[in-house]
Amino acid sequence: MADKSDRKALSTRLIHAAKPDAKAFETLAVPTYRGSTVTFPSLEDLDHPREDQYRYGLHGTPTHRALTDRLAEIEGAAHVHLAPSGLAAIALTFLTFLKSGDHLLLPSSSYGPTLDLANGLLSDLGVETELYDPMIGAGIASRVRDNTALVWCESPGSISMEIQDVPAIAAAARGRGAPVAIDNTYGAGVLFDAFAAGCDISVQALTKYQAGHSDLLMGSVAARDDKIGKRIGRTAALLGLGVSPDDCSLVLRGLKTFELRLQHLGKSALEVATWLSRREEVTAVLHPAFSACRGHEYWKRDWTGSASLFSFILGNWTREQVVRFVEALDLFDIGFSWGGANSLVITYHDLDRPSAELGPLLVRLNIGLEDPADLIADLGQALDQSSR
Repeated sequence: MADKSDRKALSTRLIHAAKPDAKAFETLAVPTYRGSTVTFPSLEDLDHPREDQYRYGLHGTPTHRALTDRLAEIEGAAHVHLAPSGLAAIALTFLTFLKSGDHLLLPSSSYGPTLDLANGLLSDLGVETELYDPMIGAGIASRVRDNTALVWCESPGSISMEIQDVPAIAAAARGRGAPVAIDNTYGAGVLFDAFAAGCDISVQALTKYQAGHSDLLMGSVAARDDKIGKRIGRTAALLGLGVSPDDCSLVLRGLKTFELRLQHLGKSALEVATWLSRREEVTAVLHPAFSACRGHEYWKRDWTGSASLFSFILGNWTREQVVRFVEALDLFDIGFSWGGANSLVITYHDLDRPSAELGPLLVRLNIGLEDPADLIADLGQALDQSSR
C-alpha cells in the first residue's frame, strides 16, 4: 500500500484516476467514445496536427469516424460528413456551394423543407433558386447559367415519387461546370449509386433506413472526391455542426441489419402497393416499380430495388373521404418520416402535386415491419368504411 503522505487530495485523484488498458478487450460493438476536450502529448502536436488527428469532440471521435468510414465504404465516397439531421445535411451542402449572387437549380418535386430553405434562408442570403421539372433530363443544360453554383436532384421526388434521369442531368450540368448533388435518402446509398450516375455529392437522412428505429436524427453528406470532401468539411467545422457519439453508436448498430431491413421493407411495400392498385377506389399508385410512375424507365435502368415509401391517389373521392380513410386506419400511425419499423400514413390538404386537384386526394404510406397481410386487411377495412 502506498504511503498516504504521498497521496494527492481526493478531488485530484477522482479527476486524474488511472485509465484502464482496453487493448486486450475485444468486442463486436464499436465503443462509444464520449468527449469534448481532446488532449495532446505536446504543444507541437497541438500547433501542427496531422490531417487525421482528433482535435475537439465537436469534430468527431473514433465512434464518429467508424460510422463515416463505414458509410463511405457503402456509398463509394471519398469523404462523408455527419450532420444533426437530414435537413441539416442539405443546409450544409447548400452553404458550402452557394453564396450571394449564385443560382441554384432545384426540382419542383423536392422535399418541402428543402424548398423552404431555398425560399427562406438562401433567398435572404442573395441566392436565386429556380425550380425545374424533375423529368427535364438532359434539358437541364438550357437552365444552367454562368452563375449556377449547384444543381440539385431528388429521386424519387418527395411525395409524388418521380424518378429522375440523374445520369443525363449530371452529364449536362457537369458539362457546363456546375456541380450536382442529390438527396439520395430513398435510395439509401445502395439502391441507387449516386456517384456512378455522375453526382458529386450524395445527401441522406440517416434518420430513415440506416438508423431504422425512429429514435434519432442524423444526416450525412458524401463527397465523390477529396477536394469536395474537404470543402464540405471546412463549412461543417465553421458552422459548428456536430452529432452525438451515442447516436453514432445507434446508427452503427442499425447498419448491421440495414440491408436485411431494406430488402424486407421493399418487398412488403411492393406487395401492399400491388394490392392497392387492384382496388377500384385507387386511381393511381405512385411507386417507382410501377410502369405508370413517372420515370419508371429510369428506375429499371439505374436502380437495384425499391424501398418502403410510396403514394396512391383516391381520385374519385372527396377530400373529406380521404381524411376519413386515414383516420380509420388502425395499424398505420399518422406521422412524418419513414424507414422505421412502424407503418405510417399521411395526407396533405394543400399539396399541388401531381396537380392542384389531385394533391389533396393523395395518400403517402410508409410500410413498416408488420406482416403485409395485416396491413392489407387494415387498408381494406378503412377503404370499405370510407367508401360508404
